[in-house]
Amino acid sequence: MTSPPLTELTDRTRDIFRLVVEQYLTTGQPVGSKTLAQGGAVDLSPASIRSVLADLESLGLLAAPHVSAGRKPTESGLRLFVDGMMQITQPSAEERRAIEARLGDPGPLEARLEAASATLSDLSGAAGMVFVPTSERRLAQMSFVPLDATRALAVLVDANGQIENRLIELEGMDASALTQASNYLSARLASRSLGEALSDIEREIASGRSALDEASASLVQRGIAMWSEDADRSPVFIVRGQARLLDDEAVGDVERVRQLLDELENKQAVAEVLERAREAQATRIYIGSENRLFALSGSSVIASPFRDRDGNVVGVLGVIGPTRLNYGRIVPMVDFTAQSLGRLTG
Repeated sequence: MTSPPLTELTDRTRDIFRLVVEQYLTTGQPVGSKTLAQGGAVDLSPASIRSVLADLESLGLLAAPHVSAGRKPTESGLRLFVDGMMQITQPSAEERRAIEARLGDPGPLEARLEAASATLSDLSGAAGMVFVPTSERRLAQMSFVPLDATRALAVLVDANGQIENRLIELEGMDASALTQASNYLSARLASRSLGEALSDIEREIASGRSALDEASASLVQRGIAMWSEDADRSPVFIVRGQARLLDDEAVGDVERVRQLLDELENKQAVAEVLERAREAQATRIYIGSENRLFALSGSSVIASPFRDRDGNVVGVLGVIGPTRLNYGRIVPMVDFTAQSLGRLTG
């Protein structure tokens, strides 16, 4: 059911609708007319409030889970609230520092992705997710470190700070060949993929335009070829904080939480959900059945792409949990985490 535009609601109806949604998102419980009247925010009798609630229910914005219960927002109601009424709360300076500190720890990219997922879970009280699809690695540096007279260590550093070492046979080469090969590679690999680097260097050496001697040229070609066959990074999908979905407020909704946990086990399907968010320019919000995968559990997904310093989309991170998520707080938190992670991933 398509929700009506906000302009079709009277000021009084809009105010009561906003109060119901905000209280529901805070408590996770249906909101009744008596609660609204006692709060003092609505200067109407319980009977008048009940009339407005009935009108909102007829519009498909609110629903009553039980005859004697209060109302809670429907998915259409939540969409109307999120798109037109939600008050954004930016992360505090302390929260921003904490996020950047956790993501900025030195180490491989996967460790930062783990930290991002765990951080989002801690901040949202739901499950945090990060997805990085298959991508060809961009290089920062490659060098050769002698171990003994016959062996050297080929050291590759990619744009994300990941370091890999491979053993290579020297075949009688001296230290000058190692130095020449290392300098040559450092000058040509920055921000290039392994495939691009290997192709261009092979052409340069074959054409005689390379200043490398024969030994150094052989070392360069063998060094890059060691990584060329597995240059693509395997997809990475991380979910942390599933246990947070089993909080005290989920006790009466155990079946929905169990369904959500089952859906999270389908990692390929969840990754496809996040993959669709890669094309977005900003944080995306999927509420309940707006996403087919989570329609049964009635869950919400808040996801944002994160980009490297060149503006290229690296992956997607986000939060998944019940539809009563605190959208106004979590959306800017996801957005800030995505920006912070992007600045740290090359």
